[in-house]
Amino acid sequence: MFRRLFGAAFAAGIVAGLAISAIQEFTTTPIILHAEEYENAGTEAAIPESAIPETAVFRVAGTGAFHGFTIYKAHSGEDHGDESWGPKDGLERSLFTAGTNITMGIAFALMLTAAFAVHGGAISGRIGLLWGIGGFAVFTLGPNLGLPPEVPGSMAAELGVRQLWWIGCAAATGIGLCLMVFGRKLPLTVLGVLIIAAPHIVGAPQPAEVGGGVPPEIAGHFAAASIVVAAIFWVMLGWLSGTFYQRFSGTYA
Repeated sequence: MFRRLFGAAFAAGIVAGLAISAIQEFTTTPIILHAEEYENAGTEAAIPESAIPETAVFRVAGTGAFHGFTIYKAHSGEDHGDESWGPKDGLERSLFTAGTNITMGIAFALMLTAAFAVHGGAISGRIGLLWGIGGFAVFTLGPNLGLPPEVPGSMAAELGVRQLWWIGCAAATGIGLCLMVFGRKLPLTVLGVLIIAAPHIVGAPQPAEVGGGVPPEIAGHFAAASIVVAAIFWVMLGWLSGTFYQRFSGTYA
């Protein structure tokens, strides 16, 4: 069982992480680099300090979790003297992005293979793909309805509040989907729908002011591209997890 769970998760996470990193080089990464030109030009100076994400050595593009995993350098209104360390543009940056993708891919694949084991039954690539679609709904589609992916320089609410809402929304979406799919009774299905809707009824935290240094066309393009890339990632991860899980179990039915 250990070999099946961890072997399949590591294999699927590495392959999916490398594949999505290559895809990002032609999709979300160019958009982020373009947005950074506006951020680095000093347009962030017009953004209220309360709306600027907390400074870090580097941060992951997106809101709360992972909309593309592309690493970009953090900026804030504070004066740090020399620029805080961050991966250099080019190969170093691509390697850090790929490493992040692989790490997250393995983590998410472990969730999928654990779900396979708990649910039981025959698992194949096609079954894994369905679980991957569920993962996309839980970790991307549901939270993105309230907190769309963000590019550098975008205005946003306080980081901790956004992360708390994101976690609650992902948990509610997962619980609601389980009740709807596995409940098999109308009351449970209705309860699942209500649980999924609850975080959105409460509402996601929003910035005090709307705007930012990045043109809305770039922000919108990034949000759309990130969701598509995340969908590709989850479809690949689900199929790979199911396929490797089947192979490591020694069955090929």
